[in-house]
This record gives sequence, structure tokens and C-alpha cells, in this order.
Amino acid sequence: MLTMNQIDQIKELQRQGYGPGEIASRLRIDRKTVRTYMKREDFNESLEAHTTWPSKLDRWKPLIDEWLAEDQRMRFKQRHTAKRIHQRLCGEHAGEYDCSYPLVQRYVKAKKVAQRQMDGFLELVWAPGEAQADFGEAEVMEAGVRKTIKYLTLSFPYSNAGFTQVFEGETAECVAQGLQDIFGYLGGVPRRIVFDNATGVGRKIQQHVALNQLFLRFKCHYGFSVSFCNPNAGHEKGNVENKIGYTRRNFFVPLPVVDRLVDLNMQLFKKALQDHARKHYKKGQTIAALFAEEQTALSPLPARPFNVERYERLRTDGYGKFCLDGKHWYSSAPEYASGEVTVGIKAREIVVYGPDGEVRGEHRRIYGEERSDSIDWHTSIAALMHKPSAWQNSHFRAATSPSVRQALDALPRDRLRDVLKGLVQSSERFGFEVALASLEEAVSVARLDSYSVHAVAARHVYDGLYGIPAAGPDLGVYDRAFIGEKEHTP
Repeated sequence: MLTMNQIDQIKELQRQGYGPGEIASRLRIDRKTVRTYMKREDFNESLEAHTTWPSKLDRWKPLIDEWLAEDQRMRFKQRHTAKRIHQRLCGEHAGEYDCSYPLVQRYVKAKKVAQRQMDGFLELVWAPGEAQADFGEAEVMEAGVRKTIKYLTLSFPYSNAGFTQVFEGETAECVAQGLQDIFGYLGGVPRRIVFDNATGVGRKIQQHVALNQLFLRFKCHYGFSVSFCNPNAGHEKGNVENKIGYTRRNFFVPLPVVDRLVDLNMQLFKKALQDHARKHYKKGQTIAALFAEEQTALSPLPARPFNVERYERLRTDGYGKFCLDGKHWYSSAPEYASGEVTVGIKAREIVVYGPDGEVRGEHRRIYGEERSDSIDWHTSIAALMHKPSAWQNSHFRAATSPSVRQALDALPRDRLRDVLKGLVQSSERFGFEVALASLEEAVSVARLDSYSVHAVAARHVYDGLYGIPAAGPDLGVYDRAFIGEKEHTP
């Protein structure tokens, strides 16, 4: 089983035109294995958990890593081989060290292969199909709330074209989702993307590049190369640095006002196309004309889109809540309390999966430094339906309007369970917002039962809460036909 770093090296050499035999020789990997990964196009992560078994060498790996790191400052011929490392461990830790030489050899080989993964020379003359990516920061008004957002900009230095997508964070999930949306809009993939060393996709330390595992899969899936700027060397990607400022001044002034950030993303694509009508700052042609030429250098999209989602097994507390990023708490379901739950982490959503892989709950992903709590109201109401005695102290009761709270407080337990049942059914079929609006309307007309709540929700969706139902077909034609037939009967 190859590591993702090894797979990435195979795909990188494949893009450079090497065949399976040359790649196998370079990376010291079986030719059949190389050919298998050269044919592979789908690098989506499987939901199945991967178990890492402990090794007898785990105790000695930090020491081996330290020796290998010191080797980087030594002459090539004075560096440790796997055999010399094994000999030193046997001699310096006799009686404690009991690992075999092949175990050490495999570990050292894997470490050295990973260390050879370096970025290429950072060219200052940009060819068509090469891009730069970075984040900027701006303020927007979303659903009446002023907030600070992050925007990912992908610029193409050859044509000076740029495309922007907004998010609430700068994680690897945000980078991958933003790039995927831009690739889909363009209908192609840049051959190489240069990143800042501070983005969430990875980091360059001296000559070693460590990529985030999700982004590594994304990179292999779409087949582009990655380079990193040197620390404190933003001039190495000056095009996107300038584009960040240009985008803020021209696309975020005045303050954008939207109901949802995804709506703003569609507007940003349209603004980018309008902006490309201006001339390039030194080539004399429009950005649109230059980018049309550049699009022919883009690689084709893969047959299947990448699922930008990483999976984690997280512990839940006594209420079935789990914590992400050390400060953001999300609800799962009462039956998962004091256990573990599989969580799918995306750029904008957090998904809770059951043991069967089915979705059990969804949350909007929360960013920021302040502690937060997110509750999936659908699972909360479903739990209340089975335990209506918890209504008085529930989060859902506290979040409802005074009129709804007063009406439901007055119901006996069996009728409360019946109303909550109608709310759950409406939420499953029409969505929580519609179900809550139908409950408000049912309270206002004093018709509190599951049938009424569900009927109002259906009317809300199909005709509008206060709309007049469509007249439908004219059934009077049957009356006129029967009456007319009777009048002519002798």
C-alpha cells in the first residue's frame, strides 16, 4: 500500500511524460503498482476507517528522525544509511533495542522518499495555464449581519485573469472547494498553482514540502502541480497579491449585501467576466482575449468530481455533542452520547454519519475564535417527540417565539407528542424553516395537531402560506355534459 506522497510522486512524473518503467526505477516501486496508479483518476477518500497498527520501531522513530535531520547539514557521503542507523541503535541501546534491520530499512526508505518531494524552480516568466492562489479578507452583509469573510483568489499571470470565491475560513477544505468551483466554472484545470506558505494546504520547510492529506488527494485527483513561495517572499507571487487588493477595492466596495455567501460567489464569477473586458496592463489586448488563449493550455476536468470532505471519528459528551477546532460544539443525536461518531468535515458544512454511513445530521460549519454551539433542530425535535417530558428545559423551546412556547406549554403530554410528530414529518419532507413557519401558523389559528401542522406546511410549499390555491381544471364541463344530456332525454 503506497502512501499518498508516493502516489503524488507517480502522478507528478506521469505529468512530466515519464513512462511506468522510468517511474518505477526512479521511485523504486514495482512497475505493476506504478501502472495501476497511473491509470487511476479517482482519489476520493473512502469513508471506511483506516487502522494504523503500532510498530516496534515507534519508540525509536524520533531518534532516527533526529539523525536524518542532522544528515541534511552533512556531506552526502557522510550521511546515515539504514544499515548504519541499525548498527548505532544496536550498539548504543543494547538490551533495549530489539527491532530487525528490514523494519529500519523500510522506515528510512519511506522517510528519504518523502524528503525528495520538492517543488521545482519558481519561474518569474509565467506560461499559459499557470496560476497563483491566495486568500484576502473583506467584510460583507449576510442575512442582515455584518461579518468578516475570507476570499480565495486564483489569478493567471499570463493573462492577468482572476476568479474569486468567498468562505468563512482558510482551511484546506475551503481551498479545495474554492478551487473546485473555479475549475468547474472554467471547464479546465491549471497545470501549476503557486501558493503562499501560510495557506491551509501545506507548508514548505527548507526544501521539504508537507501537504495536507485532503489537499494531496485533491491535487492528485485534478492533476496539477504545486509550488510554494519562500517564507517572507510574497513578491514571488506578485500577480495574485495585486489581484487580492484589486478584488477588495472593486468587488467588495460598496459592502456586498446578500442572503447567503453562495449567492455572492455566483455574483463574483459574473463580475470577473465583466472585469476581463479591460485591457492587459502591458500586452495591449483585453484580459478576456488573452485568457481565451490561455484556456487552451488548461488540463481537462476529471470524469468524476472530487468530494471535498474529510472524515474523523470524534468523541461525544453525555449530550451527544462533539467538538471541532477545540472550541466549536455540534450536536449529533442522543443515542450517540458518550461514544464516538463519524463526522464529515467540509468547507461550509459539518455532516454527522450513522454506523451505516447514512446522514444523521447536518450543521453549518462555524469559524472564529469564540466558543460556539450548533444544534441540529431536526434531531433535537425527534428526540423530544420520544421524550416530551424534556420540553420545558429543551433548547428548542427556548428558541421558539413566546406564542408558540405558551401554546405548547399548555398541551398535555400526548398532544404535545402529536404536534412534535407533525413537526418532524414536515421537517423531513419540506425542511425545518417551513416546518417552523407552519407551527407558527397552526398556533395562530388554534389548530394544534400533527395533521394541521403537516397540512399547513404543504400549503406553504405549494401555494404560499397566505396564497390562494390554483383554481385547477374546470370540472363544470362534466356538470354541463350530464345536465345537457338529461335535458335531451325523452
